[in-house]
Amino acid sequence: MAMKISSRGFLIAACICCVAANARSLELSSATIGDLNCAFANGSLTSETLVRLYLARIEAYDKQGPALNTILTLNPKALEEARALDVERKTKGPRSMLHGIPVVLKDLYDVAGIQTTAGFIGLKGSTPWRDGWVAQRLKASGAIILAKTNLDDWFADAPDGASTLGGQMRNPYNLKYTPGGSSGGTGAALAAWFATVGFGSETGVSIRNPTSENCLVGLAPTYGLISRRGMIMSAVTHERSGPMARNLFDLTVALTAVAGFDPEDLATMAARGRIPAGGYTQYLAPQNGLRGARIGVLRQMFRNGPDHKEGRVIIERAIAELKNAGAIVCDPVNTGLPLFSLLREARVSDWEKKSATDLYLAGLGPNAKYRSLVDMIQQNSALLKNLAPMARVGRLDFDPAYLARLKTREELQKAISSLMDQYKLDAIVYPFKTIQATQIGAKRRDDADNALSSQTGFPALVLPAGFFSNGLPIAIEFLGRPFSEPVLLRLGSAYEECSHHHSPPAATPPLPGELIGG
Repeated sequence: MAMKISSRGFLIAACICCVAANARSLELSSATIGDLNCAFANGSLTSETLVRLYLARIEAYDKQGPALNTILTLNPKALEEARALDVERKTKGPRSMLHGIPVVLKDLYDVAGIQTTAGFIGLKGSTPWRDGWVAQRLKASGAIILAKTNLDDWFADAPDGASTLGGQMRNPYNLKYTPGGSSGGTGAALAAWFATVGFGSETGVSIRNPTSENCLVGLAPTYGLISRRGMIMSAVTHERSGPMARNLFDLTVALTAVAGFDPEDLATMAARGRIPAGGYTQYLAPQNGLRGARIGVLRQMFRNGPDHKEGRVIIERAIAELKNAGAIVCDPVNTGLPLFSLLREARVSDWEKKSATDLYLAGLGPNAKYRSLVDMIQQNSALLKNLAPMARVGRLDFDPAYLARLKTREELQKAISSLMDQYKLDAIVYPFKTIQATQIGAKRRDDADNALSSQTGFPALVLPAGFFSNGLPIAIEFLGRPFSEPVLLRLGSAYEECSHHHSPPAATPPLPGELIGG
């Protein structure tokens, strides 16, 4: 059954964008979901045409031209689905603002009838029998899953920014660099506008890293806000799914579709009663969202050294932009803890990889290629030697090293919560990272990024802050309290409006026909 449009915010936004869309033509690179809905409504665009435009870009730039290598599997029924949704729009009306909008998913997400490989050649042909949570909710909203994207190989030992199935990905802003792991395919695909919106996932920083490296906006949500059912994970207790887009409006539309309680992922029990009935778009406040907001600068998350100098200068400019937009900036704020060392001691993926993988494989049913991680390793021993220690992990209930890491995580959560209470903060800001993306062929550095959000489970919103001298993007991160996504979106939308740091990559220029209504 199609979902009725009932959100007052949806209707207001649609009216506003329709006025704008009728007054000017739309460029595919910068058109928001609101703009596209207006073009659907006034007849200047159909979903079928939109899918064709994106497929033409994939054809021109993914395996040819700059050869970004972001797409693993295209949905063979995408055009058929688009035509059906166009008919439905005419006869019944749209289900939501995602009706007829193409989406790409990192190839860890199950979509019925399309293989899920995690970039690992040993999972080629592994096809789920049903949609995972994210695909199910997106489809119910009328979205089209256009493609599954390449990623850093989830199981085999592969170079940074590469997988054994899909090969090396390239950053559209500088083709000598990777697009950031591990959701790099989603990041680079969105930057090159191969789709309107996408989803990544992260154990550590894998939503935020490609968001930063590809001049996007991305949300690592509160742990438990979005179900991981039908998603390959490495760590059950801190793995997250999250939306990525070229602007915050699109991100909020996607987030609205997928946030919610799922009885098959009990982590989402914490989200009950914490999700706004009217969706997340209503919290965007580009004109005054920063005015009077209390924002703490956590300088403990600023790294030092000559390689970080240029990045730090850019982030200082971003902080000045926050002040100029009316924010009350508390600089510095300090937990008094050695955060970087504690963050290293809070990650548990080496302990949970086995149980997380076994959980996913069990959900594939009797036709699963492998019964367990141990089975996968035994059948691919030459490729998976790196996983042998994880496969030997026993019961976690009494593992002292594992339990100590969970305790460290609790201490981090308490420290950040206390800091925000002490200064009455709406959010904390710091650079996501202050060094450039990893060069292809090089090894990713240990001091590359900041994992505070993933090791606390607190939400983090990442937005473009500018560019390095070689054209690579850099981002600022807003960290909030659990389930404070509405606050982060309010602050982020005002920063987005006052800073205007998004710019499309030169490597993937517009193609003929991408001026909608022109």
